[in-house]
Amino acid sequence: MSMTESVTVMSPLMNVVIALAIIFLGRIGVKWTVELFAKMMLRSGMDEILINFLSAIAKALLLLLIFVAALNQLGFDTTSLIALIGAAGLAVGLALQNSLQNFAAGVMMIIFRPFKLGDFIEAGGVVGVIEQISIFSTIMRTGDNREIIVPNGQIYAGAITNYSARETRRIDMVFGIGYEDDMLAAKKVMESILAAHDLVLEEPSPKVAVGELADSSVNFNVRPWVKSEDYWAVRSELIEQIKLAFDSNNITIPYPHVTINKE
Repeated sequence: MSMTESVTVMSPLMNVVIALAIIFLGRIGVKWTVELFAKMMLRSGMDEILINFLSAIAKALLLLLIFVAALNQLGFDTTSLIALIGAAGLAVGLALQNSLQNFAAGVMMIIFRPFKLGDFIEAGGVVGVIEQISIFSTIMRTGDNREIIVPNGQIYAGAITNYSARETRRIDMVFGIGYEDDMLAAKKVMESILAAHDLVLEEPSPKVAVGELADSSVNFNVRPWVKSEDYWAVRSELIEQIKLAFDSNNITIPYPHVTINKE
């Protein structure tokens, strides 16, 4: 066998070896690059969910480039392959419009962070605690311990109420007393209960004021401030304490009466 024939035989084999080397070394390089990229983002204080998301995209793109480079080394027409991948991506995109909408909403939520893990929110027709935020959906836990998976597009397309975004919340309650009852005495009873409760904040100060002269009652707006995590517990306790205090002080809470006339 002549030297020319030997080179001709070895050339395809060499291309295969080089292509395999590109894939092997490229995967190691991608792993190292993505890890370095993730560490840099972590040091900059970026959200862990966003770091994982960007790292996954970077890894996929780099591996695709390595795959194309290996095919190019083997003599394949990578230009046609790239065009084919682009066309396939377009077709898949058109077929998965809803998924892409959820994907885009997930990216926006991760970047702008309208809420975080552990927040109590109302969004997408669901009220609950955020347990997991992924690219396509968000997992929420309701007050009765149900797990609900909500598409991100449904959350981001509407209003988001984040009850955990502020350290304090105001409790808005309405208590009605009879017109024959002593308004000032009732007001003092409610003010004393608010002042005695350990979890009711002094600043902003709680307010008790007449809000409406209704058909059958004088309605008081009772508005104390509490820490956000104490909202529901304090609200329940105050309702119970005010009702018992009204009973002890002979203050009536009117209720609807139904009169049936028999002819």
